[in-house]
Amino acid sequence: MNSILSIFKDFEKIKWYSLAIVIILIFISIFLYLAQKRQKFTTKALVYGGVAISLSFILSFIKLYRMPQGGSITPASMLPLFAYAYMFGPFAGIVAGMAYGILQLIQDPYVVHWAQLILDYPLAFGALGFAGFFRKNLPLGILAGGFGRFVFHVISGVVFFASYAPKGTSPLLYSIIYNATYLAPDLAVCFVLAFIPGLKNSIDRVKAQT
Repeated sequence: MNSILSIFKDFEKIKWYSLAIVIILIFISIFLYLAQKRQKFTTKALVYGGVAISLSFILSFIKLYRMPQGGSITPASMLPLFAYAYMFGPFAGIVAGMAYGILQLIQDPYVVHWAQLILDYPLAFGALGFAGFFRKNLPLGILAGGFGRFVFHVISGVVFFASYAPKGTSPLLYSIIYNATYLAPDLAVCFVLAFIPGLKNSIDRVKAQT
């Protein structure tokens, strides 16, 4: 009996956040599996996805302000991905966001742990695809996608960057303020642009064609 228990003794060393990330990945995998059975990628969806990722990637190189522990303010680099999710739905949006997250990892990596890498890159940027759950309201979708990304970055900050919090400051409060500092302005620009009639009509026209 002891020999059998010894096989599993290393499970006691698993940190709670590692277990939480594994559970999140399992749920995401289940979602993607179920979603892909309902939505097939057409040639148009693939082409538009490539264009959206490329536009976001190009805009991400224009950094108006760079944060010391990762993150930066850009001129609405998330908007093309929000628009893509709005046009093609959450599954396509999440996949495109994850692909963009990998490009961000290559472009400007800030990695201290494998779990932090997963949280801050594929999961955080994949969450931008949550905008696809609101295909009748782009501004609301932008808020949902932006908040999803914010949540993953905050979790990463609490778990892996708590040591940067000033003495006496809650790691959660520090992570919320830190991530809101660069995400809020970026998201605000995307939100405002979504109300511009010309841009909104163009997105809606393309959506109707898809």
